[in-house]
Amino acid sequence: MSKNRNAFTLVELLVVIAIIGMLVGLLLPAVQQAREAARTMQCSNHLKQMGLAAMNHESSNRFLPSGGWLYTVDGDPDMGFGAAQPGSWHYNLLPYLEATSLWQLGLDGNKTADSTIKEANETRSKMSLPLFNCPSRRAAIPYYAEGGCGVNSNAYTEKKAVKGDYAGCTGTQWLYKSINSYSAGLELSPTSLGYKSTESGVAFVASSITMGEIRDGASNTFLCGEKYLRADRYTPSSSTDTYGGGDDRCLWNGFDNDTLRRAGASHLPYQDRIGSDYDYLFGGPHSGSLGMGMADGSIHRLSYSVDGEIWQNLANRADGNAVALP
Repeated sequence: MSKNRNAFTLVELLVVIAIIGMLVGLLLPAVQQAREAARTMQCSNHLKQMGLAAMNHESSNRFLPSGGWLYTVDGDPDMGFGAAQPGSWHYNLLPYLEATSLWQLGLDGNKTADSTIKEANETRSKMSLPLFNCPSRRAAIPYYAEGGCGVNSNAYTEKKAVKGDYAGCTGTQWLYKSINSYSAGLELSPTSLGYKSTESGVAFVASSITMGEIRDGASNTFLCGEKYLRADRYTPSSSTDTYGGGDDRCLWNGFDNDTLRRAGASHLPYQDRIGSDYDYLFGGPHSGSLGMGMADGSIHRLSYSVDGEIWQNLANRADGNAVALP
């Protein structure tokens, strides 16, 4: 008399395992694409928050956030906003991102590079906001960095400082002057440096651009965007492994390609690559497009293959060229 079989044979079990493996193999790419789509959306939201903060900065001060003095100088709350503020474009946004306490570190009414501001900048060099970092790249924590040995800061502890993944748009020009004191910084003049409105964006050395100076229209002028980074240097493993091409300085330092980038026919955006340095360009880790914020606070995703003439016209605030977003 035959007995009923209540178990799988080895062959049947192997077939089931093979089918499950195939299903997992089909599902994993879809899951990864869904996760990357979510990270891309979050990245665009970061730009949106920065854009709104810049609009609030303009409403309060009647001009957009300044690009600061130079990378040798960190931020100083006693210097206020505009051309007198040595800190970065990002530093100027802090009070409008509900981070006034971070911006105020070192505030004592003394407009000199004293020990108070140096100690404050050491503390601030280890602190950031999550929205300044792309979720597809890295977290908002300190990484190996240069700097911290300039006008109003000491050498950063362990040679580490917070970094950013977004940059303000300086247009198609890149002009600066070495700064070794507050008095030298206060004497900075964009005009004397040679800045031209037809070749300038909305943030550069000692800038204080008003909405009225954006002659091409705020909706047709870049405010900020994702910056290009080497894909193999997001998180350097040592001080000698830092990416010098626009990612080796603290987020709160003044004018530098860490915090500001150019855009033009000869400075087109690139998707992040391994082993390739593009110090002054916009770009990003996301497939197909990068996020760019406009001076009216709107956000657009543009193809890496964007037309060079359109890209350049969007970078300059007053070149007089008609342009439409692709």
